[in-house]
Amino acid sequence: MSNDLTSIPCVLMRGGTSKGPFFLASDLPADPALRDRLLLEVMGSGHPLQIDGIGGGNALTSKVAIVDRPSRSDADVDYLFAQVKVEQRVVDTSPNCGNMLAAVGPYAIEKGLVAGRHPRTEVRIHNVNTGKIILATVETPGGQVAYRGDTRIAGAPGSAAPVRLAFLDAAGARTGRLLPSGNAQEEIDGVAVSLIDCAIPMVMMRALDMGVRGDESPAELNANRALMERMEAIRIEAGARMGIAEAGGKVIPKPVLLSAPRHGGQLQVRYFMPHHCHTALAITGGVGIATAAVTPGTLANTFVGCVDLPVGITLEHPSGALDVGLSRRSDDAPVVASVVRTARRLFEGCVFATSPFSTEARQWTSAA
Repeated sequence: MSNDLTSIPCVLMRGGTSKGPFFLASDLPADPALRDRLLLEVMGSGHPLQIDGIGGGNALTSKVAIVDRPSRSDADVDYLFAQVKVEQRVVDTSPNCGNMLAAVGPYAIEKGLVAGRHPRTEVRIHNVNTGKIILATVETPGGQVAYRGDTRIAGAPGSAAPVRLAFLDAAGARTGRLLPSGNAQEEIDGVAVSLIDCAIPMVMMRALDMGVRGDESPAELNANRALMERMEAIRIEAGARMGIAEAGGKVIPKPVLLSAPRHGGQLQVRYFMPHHCHTALAITGGVGIATAAVTPGTLANTFVGCVDLPVGITLEHPSGALDVGLSRRSDDAPVVASVVRTARRLFEGCVFATSPFSTEARQWTSAA
């Protein structure tokens, strides 16, 4: 092997409908700026195909998970999510990703950070991005992670073993409040919106109010430049009202178009990341939308009506549907949102960088 390349151990994993490399924090630079510089290089960002890196040229395949030993006593591991932009050399750690989250438990068990138990193992994951705890239940017959199974999820081919995720208290993930502006509904640019912060900050709009039906394909919505430009302007103003500074340079808040269900669910949604429509639905988005659906006065609630917990909310999206279970342990307890995902280990090895980074010292050499 050439000695002018730097190797960093990583595992490529699919989590839900996303995929990307998983790293141990100890194998990356401790300084966030240096860490992000390395991630941009290994992912190949700055080129639409990420041709000089391992990114897949799409927001769903340009994601990174960084896993570490826990920094708090009520967690088993820390998980930092990084959205690495494709054409821009930008790393955004402001959001969480619930799909990549599905692979954190299996990764942590196989890395020896959590001991596997028969027949399944619970992993308490501290999402560093939001400061929230998510409980992942992983199938581990004989104490070993099982990937094969009969569970199917919309947006991913085939079947696999289930990974159950329970978001124990997702409200106020970034702003500290479920309704950051204090309003269930308000108006931006003549459009009724609901500003929600649950698992991830979002700005919800009725599709009809934006001049579309809401059942269009992602490609059709992405090609509607007038829609995308108006939605971006609303998103930036929504960010300001939610206390998210300079939202134009961030991937939050996420825009969401709501419409009436067509296939027996409670709500049809189109979720944006934020400048492309998701081909399915982000798990964090699903958790937030479902919670909004049972929050009186929100736009999502106007489609669903009055419901009592526990309840299941089915969200229709471009690839099928996502079922979100909502419950409370008591009347004044936080809402617990539960979803089922799958994950798969794709390959394990080393990714190579040309920058002279020392994994032993976790720093760049003087030649950097």
